Amino acid sequence: MSETTSQNQLPSPNGFTGSYFLQVWRNTSVTLTPESKSEFDENGEEAPTALDTVNSSGGFSLVGPDKLSVSYPSVNLHGHDVGVVQANHAAPMKRLVYYFEILVKNAGAKGQIAIGFTTSAFKLRRQPGWEANSYGYHGDDGLLYRGRGKGETFGPTFSTGDTVGGGINYDTQQFFFTKNGAVVGTVYKDVKGPVFPTVAVHSQSEEITVNFGKDPFVFDIKAYEADHRSRQQIDIDKISVPQDAGYGFRIVRSYLQHYGYEETLQLFDMASKSMVPPISLASEIGCGEEDSVYALNKRRTLRQLIRCGKVDDAFAKIREWYPQIIQDDASIICFLLHCQKFVELVRGGKLEEAIFYGRREFHKFKISSDFDDFVKDCAALLAYEQPQKSSVGYLLRDSQRELVADAVNAMILSTNPNMKNSRLSMHSSLEMLIRQLTACFFEKRSLNGDQGEAFHLLRILESGKK
Repeated sequence: MSETTSQNQLPSPNGFTGSYFLQVWRNTSVTLTPESKSEFDENGEEAPTALDTVNSSGGFSLVGPDKLSVSYPSVNLHGHDVGVVQANHAAPMKRLVYYFEILVKNAGAKGQIAIGFTTSAFKLRRQPGWEANSYGYHGDDGLLYRGRGKGETFGPTFSTGDTVGGGINYDTQQFFFTKNGAVVGTVYKDVKGPVFPTVAVHSQSEEITVNFGKDPFVFDIKAYEADHRSRQQIDIDKISVPQDAGYGFRIVRSYLQHYGYEETLQLFDMASKSMVPPISLASEIGCGEEDSVYALNKRRTLRQLIRCGKVDDAFAKIREWYPQIIQDDASIICFLLHCQKFVELVRGGKLEEAIFYGRREFHKFKISSDFDDFVKDCAALLAYEQPQKSSVGYLLRDSQRELVADAVNAMILSTNPNMKNSRLSMHSSLEMLIRQLTACFFEKRSLNGDQGEAFHLLRILESGKK
């Protein structure tokens, strides 16, 4: 069946395909304010930034105005006179490693300083490690305490001038402690819930400062992570997997076909011709070769026009080739194209023309609140002398053009009458594989008490850079 005869079978442009790309845009536009970025990690978890001054151990510790320094102002009389302070947030759990450090500015009369991790129910009048569900590395004896008052041989003592750190390796489920940049030892983490970085002082004149990552650590935490990842890779490489030299090439090829990169596809085919057998991906991804190359040349042309900012030309081609896609001028795909046209006018400095265009085209989308935030972001570009440096500057990036080009590409693929599942128009087989892999990692993390990191393709790609 030809492309023309399939036009009447197109799913509604306001269906899941358009909504999906609108959600992608929404996810792109959501950014943290500069004030809040320091309190959240890349997974959106609140991360410790200071010491908690609300929950107190009484008058046995004095937290400085910076909320990063602690001193012991009096003389201790017994074991319940400890000055214990937790961090203002629990250690983030959705990552490979968490780490913090203390600097011993003054070991005081007895050097009874401790660093460790405790739960929210911990009694703030006891040394970390002296109570259940707590762990502490103590400076006066170098012992590790975990859940009871008796310590075990662990590492060296620490005193004035020493920098001591405490960390959690969520992959190995271990706490680890460092002294002056070197790992002292590890201990199994048998607490599954969240734990708080915790410090303690317990004799007169003791004073420490805490570093939650605002300043560089003495211990090279990045090298520690890299070493652990290399060990993970060694273990992965030991796994025996049936070899299929052609599969990797075929799945990359299907990606190029899906997004209409025709010229790159031709070069790829020339480079891999002698290495890859001509095997179809039909049985593996649910569509045949004819589906992957559907309207390839036209999809390539439209992608190039949008990537070059020629939205009017793209509109003209769509009207000529696929008028059913934009026959509803209030559809999501039309909205995306009109927004991109508005952005291109701002990019070109044609502000008056952009205002006129926005007034003429955006009014038809006011019937739905789904578009309000996006229209406001576009309009906000007009308020800045340098919009590319503003909070809505993401609209001027090439990635926004790619998003619109992807949406148009998906809408055209969805017109293919032979496509068994119209949702295949949104993602290539390579992306579906990555999404499945990501889902498996999330499931693994869920089974581990929501601890550990998820699969991040960008991190893996960057780790391979020289």
